Amino acid sequence: MQITRGELADATARGLLSREQADGLWAFLVERQRETPGFKPAHILYYLGGLIAIGAMTLFMTLGWQRLGGAGLLGIALGYVAVAVALTEALLHRRQSLPAGITAALAIALVPLAVYGAQHLLGYWSDDDPAQQYRAFHTRIDWRWLLMELATLAAGVVALWRWRLPFIVMPVAVTLWYMGMDLVPMLLGGDTAGFFSDEGKRISLAYGAALMVVALWVDVRSRATLDFAFWLYIVGVASFWGGLSAMDSDSELGKAVYAAINLLLIATGAALSRRVFAVFGGLGVAFYLGHLASTVFKDSLLFPVALTAIGLGFVAAGVLWQRHEAALGARLRAPLPAALRELVERRASH
Repeated sequence: MQITRGELADATARGLLSREQADGLWAFLVERQRETPGFKPAHILYYLGGLIAIGAMTLFMTLGWQRLGGAGLLGIALGYVAVAVALTEALLHRRQSLPAGITAALAIALVPLAVYGAQHLLGYWSDDDPAQQYRAFHTRIDWRWLLMELATLAAGVVALWRWRLPFIVMPVAVTLWYMGMDLVPMLLGGDTAGFFSDEGKRISLAYGAALMVVALWVDVRSRATLDFAFWLYIVGVASFWGGLSAMDSDSELGKAVYAAINLLLIATGAALSRRVFAVFGGLGVAFYLGHLASTVFKDSLLFPVALTAIGLGFVAAGVLWQRHEAALGARLRAPLPAALRELVERRASH
């Protein structure tokens, strides 16, 4: 729900608000909207610039940096961190919390490089093995990255305690994702290909489910403040859905269960107003329907007709839901715990 200046003027004309109250409320809403992430030119520039800077020091790190040695990498990483921290403090002093969150995330994203430089200085890594170069941190699965990941998580916790900015959760969530992948070979006896084994897929699924529960807990705890759960949901759902979709099933029953789980993801996304559930769930349902069309009903004339009927049935259900949304929503939310019910109601009002 969005309130316009004209609606506040109408409320003032009806005597519901005084002019001073309307002006004060409008100033508050404008300030809040300015710091709420959205598809706005300034916000696009913030995120584009921030992601380019973060990518430059992480994903797009060139091999030339390796020649600087451990001391050089450590010194440059600490220098970048100092600049990013100073920018964060300066932006917060000017009440620019959105770009401050991006510079804070940059500082956290540099922690793995600083730890790698320190480890390289101590002789922990070798220049001769490509798998032990810093660029491999973002492309190879290896349990030896765990110390870098733990240090990054610790830095993220300190940053969240100091600044309370939602975008800080982004590098924390990505690090949790990396850690989930790197833990698999350690649990499976050091086999770096273990992530792609059946055990690895099950661990990815369980890890993603656990992270989604953590995200929901964070969502409930922060329901009255800023959105700290966004990135946790993305990483959790991606890990869960990726592990689920990678599993092989030789039976149609197993594939039908896969489709049912994806429908449940879509329903969860609708209940929590989280698009990431609907996006991945929709992909899963599309994959299942593609399987039916290409395998089970390959030569059937009725399958497209039946599928069209099902699609129109969903549209009709949507029309009925919209017509009775208030009553149905209240009935479905009634059994939920009070905190979760408040979260769903707040999401539904936006």
